[in-house]
Amino acid sequence: MTVNLEVAEGVGTLRLDRPPMNALDVATQDRLKELAEEAARRDDVRAVVLYGGEKVFAAGADIKEMQAMDHTAMVLRARALQDSFTAVARIPKPVVAAVTGYALGGGCELALCADFRIAGDNAKLGQPEIQLGLIPGAGGTQRLSRLIGPSKAKDLIFTGRMVKADEALALGLVDRVVPAADVYTEAHAWAARLAQGPAIALRAAKESIDTGLETDIETGLTVERNWFAGLFATADRETGMRSFVEEGPGKAKFL
Repeated sequence: MTVNLEVAEGVGTLRLDRPPMNALDVATQDRLKELAEEAARRDDVRAVVLYGGEKVFAAGADIKEMQAMDHTAMVLRARALQDSFTAVARIPKPVVAAVTGYALGGGCELALCADFRIAGDNAKLGQPEIQLGLIPGAGGTQRLSRLIGPSKAKDLIFTGRMVKADEALALGLVDRVVPAADVYTEAHAWAARLAQGPAIALRAAKESIDTGLETDIETGLTVERNWFAGLFATADRETGMRSFVEEGPGKAKFL
């Protein structure tokens, strides 16, 4: 399989496995969607790591496959392409991308679907589609501009240039840079810590933030208000407040 889901200690690792560059062909896109939806459903998955391996995250779409597609074929495929990435973005649990080597085109767009991005010092990210006479088609024009702002996103998308890890960090495209050998360990540790948190409250926080970014503030506040009140019906709220009163902050253990 070109994508695998491995689960241990509450963390599901969505691992791209299509050597040598993890090119995101149609079969890989479909498999990614299938496993992202599985990770979203599974109770034993409380946080997710996106990983492409020690050498490369994903170098983009399968250009040879795309070259053979005409306009009609891409009209029929474009929505499925976006849906596969949206399935990752909609996982209602914390998701961290562990980025090593190239994360270009669809690879960069996949990293954008995560809540947090840890990059190796060997990482190179970018949206080079303009060099093919195209634009990003898996969410890049939307998620990148929301993450780093429209002018910085236009710089990367208009030029198609790659940025190294240090510039990606300065742009806000990644959140942390570590030695390449430590990327997966750091990402897994981040996910494992959150996997011990209150699952429904984490889901509520993610949905409230993401919905607010996609809509107007009044809609976002309504989502926040409804989730905030609804969490008072959960066992995790009872556990958290009881622990705070009896033991002090930060000591609650959630199931």
